[in-house]
Amino acid sequence: MKNKKLSEWMQQFVFVGPGLLFFVIVVFIPFLLGFYYSFTDWNGLDMNKAHWTGLHNLHLIASDTNFWHSLGFTLKFTVVTVIGANVLAFLLAMVLSRPLKTRSILRTVFFLPNVIGGILLGFIWQFIFTKGFTTIGDLTNLPFFNLPWLGTPTTGFWGIVIVFIWQTAGYMMVIYIAALAGLPKDLTEAARIDGANSFQLLWSVIVPLIMPAITICLFLTTSNAFKMFDLNLSLTKGGPGTSTQSLAFNVYAEALNNNRYGLGTMKAMLFFFAVSLITVTQVWFTKRREVEA
Repeated sequence: MKNKKLSEWMQQFVFVGPGLLFFVIVVFIPFLLGFYYSFTDWNGLDMNKAHWTGLHNLHLIASDTNFWHSLGFTLKFTVVTVIGANVLAFLLAMVLSRPLKTRSILRTVFFLPNVIGGILLGFIWQFIFTKGFTTIGDLTNLPFFNLPWLGTPTTGFWGIVIVFIWQTAGYMMVIYIAALAGLPKDLTEAARIDGANSFQLLWSVIVPLIMPAITICLFLTTSNAFKMFDLNLSLTKGGPGTSTQSLAFNVYAEALNNNRYGLGTMKAMLFFFAVSLITVTQVWFTKRREVEA
């Protein structure tokens, strides 16, 4: 009996131990160190000069207008992109779930933007906004292409939104396609026989049945939108001024540009808890909808 338990413990240690060890070294210990440094005035260079300041960094954040503006920008960006990316992804999934001859090619085309890294994608779209749209605007005289993309707070915001949705929708589309492929055909056919129109079939049958996929897609898009940094860096660098600065970019600028790692780490901790709270609330809410369905 003891040998059997010892064998089971050895198996768990062999298979789980290395992953757990790397998690502790790479994630858990840095998190604890970051939590400690968030209560110091560390400049990121000399660890001996990391003096304990208590809640002083929280007082600095409370009066930091750039931080609160970045929070407002991030919240607005998250709401717009989560709705836009999921609606577009679901519509694409509905269309590409039909027996089209080119659906495999179209699925690949719409998924490809997700494969490109955020920094590279941002520089590609920066060229499109500044050079491509300008050329098209000169040829067509259409006002849309002659807008100062990335040059004003409003157009800069919508420029980042467009690129984020374009990058994200393809991945969410694949999840929705998988969910739609698993729908029981007898239920949808029964709904049609009972006289349900297209909207009633979508809202009362399809959406409740694919709610697990909606939960996953909402979680992924919400967390990715909150953590958006690479597109912000490559497209606008938070400009003009700090008008399009996301919360993640604000933390980066505080720590690396201003050399105030203690304050930046405190912002990162607040950022972490805010994202955790919002995503957990979203998952809890949509999971309730799954049970009701």
